[in-house]
Amino acid sequence: MPSPLLLSIDAGTTSIRAIVFDLAGRVVAGAQQEFGQHFPQAGWVEQDAEEIWATALAVVRRVLLEGGISADRIAAVGIANQRETTVLWERASGRPLHRAIVWQDRRTADRCEQLRAAGHEPLVAERTGLLLDPYFSATKIAWLLDHVDGARAAAAAGALCCGTIDTWLLWKLTQGRTFATDATNASRTLLFDLRTQQWDAELLELFRVPRALLPEVRDSNGDYGSTDAALFGTAMPIRGVLGDQQAALVGQACFAPGMIKATYGTGAFVVMNTGAEIVRSRNRLLATVAYRIDGVASYALEGSIFVAGAALQWLRDGLKLITNAAQSEAIAAQARGSRGVYLVPAFTGLGAPHWDPHARGAILGLTRDSGIGEIVTAALQSVCFQTRDLLAAMQRDGASSACTLRIDGGMAANPWFAQALADLLGVPVDRPRVVETTALGAACMAGLGVGVFSSPAQVAAQWACERRFEVQMDSGERDALYRGWEDAVRRVRG
Repeated sequence: MPSPLLLSIDAGTTSIRAIVFDLAGRVVAGAQQEFGQHFPQAGWVEQDAEEIWATALAVVRRVLLEGGISADRIAAVGIANQRETTVLWERASGRPLHRAIVWQDRRTADRCEQLRAAGHEPLVAERTGLLLDPYFSATKIAWLLDHVDGARAAAAAGALCCGTIDTWLLWKLTQGRTFATDATNASRTLLFDLRTQQWDAELLELFRVPRALLPEVRDSNGDYGSTDAALFGTAMPIRGVLGDQQAALVGQACFAPGMIKATYGTGAFVVMNTGAEIVRSRNRLLATVAYRIDGVASYALEGSIFVAGAALQWLRDGLKLITNAAQSEAIAAQARGSRGVYLVPAFTGLGAPHWDPHARGAILGLTRDSGIGEIVTAALQSVCFQTRDLLAAMQRDGASSACTLRIDGGMAANPWFAQALADLLGVPVDRPRVVETTALGAACMAGLGVGVFSSPAQVAAQWACERRFEVQMDSGERDALYRGWEDAVRRVRG
């Protein structure tokens, strides 16, 4: 008999990947397809939920077809998804009532400010571990109910469903038989109590969200039903669901408290496993559910960097200094460092630990002999410095110093960047053998759910380091460069 396989659906912000893994965590086959983005007003970001579903369906069918894989070989399906993005649809017909409002959308900023001014943020932070920000789902849900004709009345009557992208895909994959989410995605809504692991009645009232609208919250390795047999020829059990950053934490096998991973894509996310402890940050980091396995929740401390790879995209598309992101490696390798030049990529404000929406980007320290090499180097270093900001905030919140940092995402492929990260943080940086860590994490969680893996320890034993980047810079030079970064940030703060 052919050995069983695991299928991961990685529903990102701009594309969806379907990847099939064997039980050793190796990629057997993969497919990817982009979908559209809509920007109806400044600061508004929307997506067509039906297009997201059609894209997911297409890539799963393609990976099975092109990989020559029968659906009956799939032991379990796992889903990882862009978090916070919100979909509202009719329960009877499955028809979306509005485009999905994406996590990047800022239309509810004024509402968040009103709630903050009214003194509600301490309650929200204590219950959810989050801050009052349009990034999260609750104010998006309320906006949809207030702006779609008849939606509030229909929601109160139980005629509507609302959920993040995992919930929407589960509904479509099971033909409406499963209306659920997992604890990691629920923990990003501003409506979920981290301690009780339940939707919170007081927060539902504060944000004006009817409980009947929301899905059941299940374990990350829970039973989410099966894909409808008509979709792929055979029903496949769905046994793993995780938000994308939590999936990357699992894919990097960061199961022990204190372990940290950083994912470098358009933005970047640094996540530290805090185990059974909910760390209440005093430095404006986020407490969140890392995963919930067999009814037991593990927690994480998270910091987000708004601009990471997007800084290189800006150098390419805005300044025309490079023709592709990969070119930055060679340019930085040939340069003599940044030579006092700092790029602060606060194009949409600064994320954690500053949370300053009024900060704006700047290039500082330019002299007559500054050139492309210094600016490109400064752009790469800016991501390293922002990572150090987050690790320092985690230490101020009581975390021990990082022993190593496990990295993934597109920028992790750049060895100059990975070495600079080790040097400017002062800790070794490990790059894994399997770089598709988000998809791998969802597949591993599904494997735990279906029983092909007996424990997280078995998953962790399969993790392998492709390359370790050791610290080569002395501490005096590292700290001097960081002091220059701190000064640059002070200059751009709103």
